[in-house]
Amino acid sequence: MLDTPHAGPRRLDLALMLVLTFTTGIVDAVGYLGLDFIFAGNMTGNVLILGMGIGKAADVPVAGPALALVMFGLGAAIGGRLLRGSPQAWGRGTTTAVAVTGAATAAAALLFVILPPDSGTSEPVAVRAVAVALLSGAMGLQAAAARQLGVADVTTVVVTSTLTRLFADLGSGASGLWARRAGAVVLIGAGAAVGAVLLRVHIAVALGVAAVLVLAVAGVGAAPRRHGARSAA
Repeated sequence: MLDTPHAGPRRLDLALMLVLTFTTGIVDAVGYLGLDFIFAGNMTGNVLILGMGIGKAADVPVAGPALALVMFGLGAAIGGRLLRGSPQAWGRGTTTAVAVTGAATAAAALLFVILPPDSGTSEPVAVRAVAVALLSGAMGLQAAAARQLGVADVTTVVVTSTLTRLFADLGSGASGLWARRAGAVVLIGAGAAVGAVLLRVHIAVALGVAAVLVLAVAGVGAAPRRHGARSAA
């Protein structure tokens, strides 16, 4: 089934999207455990938290989830504009979107190095708000790039639909794409576990690891395109 001229690039796209799924787990663990119960990538979670907060549930935040929703939407809108008219293949726009995602994640990590939340000379609320804005905007941009790339069942930011398809196919007896679906679910969970562990060291370490992986994805994704351009020349 994969024995086509495009099989190699599509396998690479799948692998890169799975790595981004893992990094989303790291970032969302940081957001939920270290940034007042927000999700940078999983907007369903933010909508639910925001709803409970509006309903006056005790100690449930409103400002953080609302900011995350707005910035995710802005990031996705920018991604849609950037990738408008792009083919369903990794191109310059995809590289730019993923690279900016990595850079924004790195900027959030650097923010906590320069102005740690427990520093007496910083404004913890302001630091957290800037970090939430950077990370949520980055995840929106990443999600738009993943959508444009169109790797089936790997959105990089959520796995609800992936889980539904996985178990529905298992229930119906269809094999489908169970391996990638299961892989996406496992990887986002593994990323969350890694993020929780790294958060015990320092929030900047967790975000730094995610940033390095995302930037590596941008570089690896761009390499075949550059090679193809040189070959064509």
